[in-house]
Amino acid sequence: MGPWIDLSVPVVTGMPVYPGDPRVEVTRALKVAEHGVNVLRLHMGSQSGTHVDAPYHVDEAWPTLDDLPLERFAGTAVVADVRGLPAREPITPDHLAPALGLLGPRPAAILLLATGWSAHWGTEHYAAHPWLTPEAAQALVTAGVRTVAVDALSVDPTGGAELPAHRVLCGAGGVIAENLTGLDRLAEAQAAGRSVEVFLFPLRLAGADGAPIRATARVGDAD
Repeated sequence: MGPWIDLSVPVVTGMPVYPGDPRVEVTRALKVAEHGVNVLRLHMGSQSGTHVDAPYHVDEAWPTLDDLPLERFAGTAVVADVRGLPAREPITPDHLAPALGLLGPRPAAILLLATGWSAHWGTEHYAAHPWLTPEAAQALVTAGVRTVAVDALSVDPTGGAELPAHRVLCGAGGVIAENLTGLDRLAEAQAAGRSVEVFLFPLRLAGADGAPIRATARVGDAD
């Protein structure tokens, strides 16, 4: 396997969050000079930074984070390369067809949705990302996908009153990872015939709707 690739955004004070979510604040709680140790104080929401959504995020009757099997958060992945789509463009089943063709018979596959929108992280344009139509989300579920990770603020239009793609994916017992970065490297690795393995393990928050993750990946050796 190749070197480790970090797919996570750094957690810092004032980082972008979904509209209405708690602001992120990272401050010094203890200092070596005064207390003998360094300790940070963190104030953030469960959906801050690079994170995963459990089904409970959109429906209280659906599984919480700790109800989900660990295999939802790691494994071989397929990249759907939709880079080049314009702002707020819907992602349709046709856009996903090449990636779905790579899934083969593998159940519960991980789908990485590479929009290229991580290039806009920290700017107002970041919220204008492409988004999954409900039909595209259903195509993923039908193909056996139970984990979808995207390099954007959401799989649905940011600021929309409804979350239809969330409800399709989470309604199937799936998880959604958002605010990844570096998926362009994985798209290029896949195009070169290399396998992709990802790790999206969340903090173990009891009864949670989601949690921050340290998303990482490795790519296989060239054939």
